[in-house]
Amino acid sequence: MSVVSSRGTVVVRAELPDQPEIHELLKQLDAYQTSLYPPESNHLLGIGALLHPSVRFFVARQDGRARGCGAVKLEEGGTAEVKRMYVDPASRGLGIGKSLMRAIEETALRESVQTLRLETGIHQPEAIGLYIASGFREVMAFPPYRPDPLSRFFAKEFELPQ
Repeated sequence: MSVVSSRGTVVVRAELPDQPEIHELLKQLDAYQTSLYPPESNHLLGIGALLHPSVRFFVARQDGRARGCGAVKLEEGGTAEVKRMYVDPASRGLGIGKSLMRAIEETALRESVQTLRLETGIHQPEAIGLYIASGFREVMAFPPYRPDPLSRFFAKEFELPQ
């Protein structure tokens, strides 16, 4: 999948997260998250968890350079969770978040996911805007999360082909 902007073409594809460039991107995300929230309100998946067979990890690249990432963690019972969504600040406004979300949703549908869920922090209005624009609706906390005044929870239902 690709998106073309005035700054070039961005290509989104499934990749393994265990690459030095991706480690750096995730380190930026972790630093950003820890600057906004205390440890008990951060729910980060490490590289080991992202390598689990139930996780599909996506990278957005422009001119070969990683500009963003996102993952979907497949769960039991037709549910999945969006994890590790991030776009490098210098690359925001190119439609990368939308492209990553589209790749995640297409994968979820191929994997027969009926409910795609996510948790995000209250101090991330751009992320919240992306999720709402993508058709997610706010829901109560879902396992393994507990209600947290610093978190917002969202879900999107899919109708699977018969």
